[in-house]
Amino acid sequence: MSVRSQEVAVLRSSSTAARAWSLVFVVVSLVLLGALVAGADEVADVAQWCAMPVLAAALVTATRWPRGRLATWALVALGCSWLGDTLPATTDGDAAFLLMVGGFLLAQVAYVVAFAPDARRSVALRRPVLLVPYAVVLVALVGLCAPHAGALLVPVAVYGGVLVAMAVLATGVSRLAGAAAAVFVVSDALIALEAFVPWWHLPGQDVAVMLTYLVAQALLVVAVVQRNRGERQAPPLPVVRRTPAPKPDNVVALVV
Repeated sequence: MSVRSQEVAVLRSSSTAARAWSLVFVVVSLVLLGALVAGADEVADVAQWCAMPVLAAALVTATRWPRGRLATWALVALGCSWLGDTLPATTDGDAAFLLMVGGFLLAQVAYVVAFAPDARRSVALRRPVLLVPYAVVLVALVGLCAPHAGALLVPVAVYGGVLVAMAVLATGVSRLAGAAAAVFVVSDALIALEAFVPWWHLPGQDVAVMLTYLVAQALLVVAVVQRNRGERQAPPLPVVRRTPAPKPDNVVALVV
């Protein structure tokens, strides 16, 4: 088998595995959402604990080694998100909330590191006026939570700032990544409102939070895979070969 044939076989194998893991993620997500609707909390918990590892497997199988900075840090972010999903189950009360915030804060930091090289293409530099909606969302969210957050206000404000920074930087990766990050902001904003704003009562709150969370993470992974494949399919730079210049006739004559 030629080298080219081997590469094609590897690509087909990875694509098949990626599709399989993606299908598993869809099934896990549907089970999770269905369990939340049905009030089956234990089933929902198990499905939530499985979601990010399955999505990470889809990302690994959809990209090739070496995966580069973006895909690598996206995997780190999914791992930290899994910590945010699982650690709160080990305790309760404020401690559980802090563990969740801590895990997802690490995830957002990982996404910031992943997206930072594309900052020049983000709205922060290309269209600074579009930073206004992000700033308004952050200020409004912190302002609504502040009166009832108490000692948790500082970690919530820090998390909000990092979350919005991630959303801004994601716009430099692609439009899809920017949209996915915006959905992530919505998901976390729903959590904050439910936790700290007494008058906030959204029907189907848990389903809305989880649906936006799963959609955001999945779309971010799709954006990362698209970038990874686009970079690998980019044509190589032309190789310039230098040929020795011919010797002038007078130099030849002198040698003779």
